Amino acid sequence: MSQATNTRIGISTWSFHNLFTETRYPEAVVPGKDMDVLDFPEICADTFGVHNVEIVSKHLASTEPGYLAELSSRIAKAHCRLTNIPIDITELWDAPSISSPDPVVREYSLGLYLDFIDRIAPLKPQTVRCDPGVMNPQDLSLTIDSYTKLVRKAASHGIQLIVENHGVASAHPELLAQVLPATGAGALPDIGNFPDDEIRMRGLKLMFPLAKHLCHAKYEPARFDFAKCIGIAKDAGYSGVYSIEAHNDPDPYAAVRVIHQQLLANI
Repeated sequence: MSQATNTRIGISTWSFHNLFTETRYPEAVVPGKDMDVLDFPEICADTFGVHNVEIVSKHLASTEPGYLAELSSRIAKAHCRLTNIPIDITELWDAPSISSPDPVVREYSLGLYLDFIDRIAPLKPQTVRCDPGVMNPQDLSLTIDSYTKLVRKAASHGIQLIVENHGVASAHPELLAQVLPATGAGALPDIGNFPDDEIRMRGLKLMFPLAKHLCHAKYEPARFDFAKCIGIAKDAGYSGVYSIEAHNDPDPYAAVRVIHQQLLANI
């Protein structure tokens, strides 16, 4: 294993989402005991030899200072770094959210993100991810205004804000490619989140030149050519972390190992 290559690989807690009650799918068969996110850094380091950790917001048991201090201590003890916190807020999923034409809805949604960034800032993640909601292709000014405020808030804590092709934004990478340069936000390309291969190839070519620090690596050979996607990242000069997101596998540990090996072979 190339140590230099391995330092560019990370693991997201989403790979183990069925081991967390907050994100478990109803039909999931749970292999073994639930996971405590406090143990996640040690699991990444000792089980996989990976030291870049990504922790989904829903997997934080609390945002109280004492809990965050303990998690920070666990991250440091495992010689890990917190690459990203994707901020997932259930009530904003598939909603207009921070792109809403209704100022009350927009400011409320924005306030939820701003407050959460303040609360998790003690963890000192490199990046946080906030979703745009349902964007208006004819007028992106409201989305741009909201992201400008979020970028400013994150920067006040030394954090970079990034935006993923996630949820309703997955089908519209060209809109993200317009919004990001106008706000100072970076891209978080997820190679698996596009609805079809045509949008995937177009979207990755648009997003990787704008990527900041992180992308999501999924491996679904029946749906897309993994090596080709990594090739697009390389062609764009991407030098950040590939964070593993295994998805709904009966054995998440085995699924993470498969993606890890694919990354070692391709990046």
